[in-house]
Amino acid sequence: MIRPYLGWLRIAMFCMVVVSIMTGAQAYVVKPVIDDIFVNKKQEMLLLVPLALFGIFLIKGVCYYGYTFLLAKVGQSVIRDMRNRIFEHIHSLPLSFFQKTPTGEIISRVIADITLVQGAVSHVLVGVLKDLCTAAVLLGVIFYMNWKLAVITFVLLPFMVYPIVLFGRKHRRNSTSIQETIALVSNLLFETVTGTRIVKAFCMEKYESRRFAVMVEKLFATILRDERIHCLAHPLMEVLGGIGFGLVIWYGGSEVLHGEATPGTFFSFLVALGMAYEPIKGFSSVNNTLQQGIAASLRVFSVLDITADVADKEGAGSLPPIREKIELQDVRFRYDDGTEVLKGLTLTVQVGEILAIVGPSGGGKSTLVNLIPRFADVSGGSIAIDGHDLRDVTLHSLRSQIGMVTQQTILFNDTIRNNIAYGLDDCPEEKIVAAAQAAHALDFIRQLPEGFDTVIGESGARLSGGERQRISIARALLKDAPILILDEATSSLDTESEHEVQKALENLMQDRTTFVIAHRLSTIRNADRIIVIQDGNIVEEGTHESLLPLKGVYSMLYNMQFTKVTAVV
Repeated sequence: MIRPYLGWLRIAMFCMVVVSIMTGAQAYVVKPVIDDIFVNKKQEMLLLVPLALFGIFLIKGVCYYGYTFLLAKVGQSVIRDMRNRIFEHIHSLPLSFFQKTPTGEIISRVIADITLVQGAVSHVLVGVLKDLCTAAVLLGVIFYMNWKLAVITFVLLPFMVYPIVLFGRKHRRNSTSIQETIALVSNLLFETVTGTRIVKAFCMEKYESRRFAVMVEKLFATILRDERIHCLAHPLMEVLGGIGFGLVIWYGGSEVLHGEATPGTFFSFLVALGMAYEPIKGFSSVNNTLQQGIAASLRVFSVLDITADVADKEGAGSLPPIREKIELQDVRFRYDDGTEVLKGLTLTVQVGEILAIVGPSGGGKSTLVNLIPRFADVSGGSIAIDGHDLRDVTLHSLRSQIGMVTQQTILFNDTIRNNIAYGLDDCPEEKIVAAAQAAHALDFIRQLPEGFDTVIGESGARLSGGERQRISIARALLKDAPILILDEATSSLDTESEHEVQKALENLMQDRTTFVIAHRLSTIRNADRIIVIQDGNIVEEGTHESLLPLKGVYSMLYNMQFTKVTAVV
């Protein structure tokens, strides 16, 4: 993911090397300051050394700005690309992924995990690369100054690296546990906020608060365990550093006292060692951020590694506008666990036909209509439109010919205008108004304070159920797709709302090939054909008038509903 930004990275690395060299030069300048100015009292060095220092700091400052900004730019660019990539990838995944994965888990990976990756990319690129480069140059200066003293420091180096590696492993495990717990907390929060009416209705506020508190306590304990390791790393490095400096002063001081080294050389060595110790010690701190980022990136890429089982095949063509029929030949569908829902279903639907699909719950009605826009692919058999197998055409060309109105009305926290014109850029105002009128929604829209510019809230919370459904019908009308799927579009509405919505649906179904799933059988009496699906098979087929006398499944379902209605009345 960094590859597109290698040009910026090369410039940053060059600036980083210059900064590291200038840092080494700072340490080296200590030698002439002490030996030439204070010991040998050379007058000309009193001018040259300050000028040299000014030049060193000026070059270092310019290059420091250059590499820190460029590395930050690279890091943020990678995070931007990753956010866009995972968002796009999630929307390419099949419905089965969303059925198995809690919404809070998805949100946690897109927001919380990528934020941790962002910290790792930004800090590690800036911190680790700089520290390694600086430490390498300073160690070179150390060896140049006094190789014997340098060997002493290298003896202690493994003892300093080992805690970094050990703590890093523990930190990564803790970080993974923290992120998993945050996902659980996010999911619980999402469920209780979206289901707040049920929580209040059942007086479960205290129960949910206790459940949330247990999750937060678990998160607190994990974070505290991680912080214990994090807080231990720094003092341990300080102790090891103190031992190293003590040995260097003891050995180096004895060399100066015996005349084997000058004071300037020793102090220059000591400054270089101190400057080299800082990036090594800093790496321990940066390593914590790195381990968090690694743990988070594993969770992010585990989503990116999920392959979409419904995708355009290589060489897929565009589906021409439907002209004749939709054919289902021996269609079978089974879930991942092997449960077979559709068992060899064969069906032909002519253009312009209204096909009603009824049957007991769990029979496969919704599964059947989900196969037409390829929300899932058939496990066996085929579905074709005018002889074109759906798997041989692009998803975009297929779904652009299909409109949907479902029982669960999906609206966005946006204006009514944008919800109706969803998926259509620069749609003329008159078309939006016409669609709203045909959906019997224009009257209530005009009564709203801001009309079509009214923001309807999350999932259309500011509208009634019937109003939300009519907005979704207006959206389907405006799309003007030749194939229409109505999945229990009126089942959750009261009688008055159902009457308004039914009139809007009649306008919507005109001149369209329509698949209607309905539990209220009174709404499909005028369908051209009715099929009854039970246990994944078509057990009855015909019109309302022809199916009732058969005393079969349809008649049983109809009489059950009629008896319930009569009992209520």
